[in-house]
Amino acid sequence: MKKALTLTAIAAGLIMLQGCAFDTFDPKPDDPAYAPALPQEDYVQAVPDGGIYHAANSTNGLYTDTKAHRVGDIISVQLEESTSAKKNAGTTLSKESAANYGGVTLGGKQLHAFGLTPTLSTSDSDSFKGSGNASQSNSLTGQISVSVVRVLANGNLQVQGEKWLMLNNGNEYVRVTGLIRPEDINSDNTVSSQRIGNARIQYGGTGDFSNTQQRGLLSRFFNSVFNIFS
Repeated sequence: MKKALTLTAIAAGLIMLQGCAFDTFDPKPDDPAYAPALPQEDYVQAVPDGGIYHAANSTNGLYTDTKAHRVGDIISVQLEESTSAKKNAGTTLSKESAANYGGVTLGGKQLHAFGLTPTLSTSDSDSFKGSGNASQSNSLTGQISVSVVRVLANGNLQVQGEKWLMLNNGNEYVRVTGLIRPEDINSDNTVSSQRIGNARIQYGGTGDFSNTQQRGLLSRFFNSVFNIFS
């Protein structure tokens, strides 16, 4: 009885720990890891010189375009993700062996005992057959605006951002981080998600609609490595 109570207490503790672990990774809005970077304001002392154009009052140079290139600038990312994978595997192994030894001879004469001739024969067979297949396809289209949080020494832009949509039964979110080359940014300040290096793209949801597609704590526990009863 005492042993059963101990196992029950351990199982309950593991369930609580596992539930806390799952809750820790629940996404939440305004995550600092996806917060935009604000540009630093440069205060330039304007010197009156009688001219109409002043560099301190201009956000872009005479020969620059509207493409993002500084910390705090916004870039529109076109989500054009489509993946498909299929794998088939099959293995067949077979092995057979047989050996037959005649009667035993002694002094050139075949040995007989009790009217019988001793012989020895062996046979062995082994076979294995296995097969497996897997297929998966995903597609994600849409648009999200991200912020430049860092300009690297080679001119590449580190970007990050998120978009949250509040629906009737919960929220849906899209998160994007990665590196962008200025050459891959189009003239309308957009870039394809396939042009983002080291891209991390997350799409998911929270709330009742998302929770109905997840297994309960007990089901997750009995299918995890913490299950000591199996």
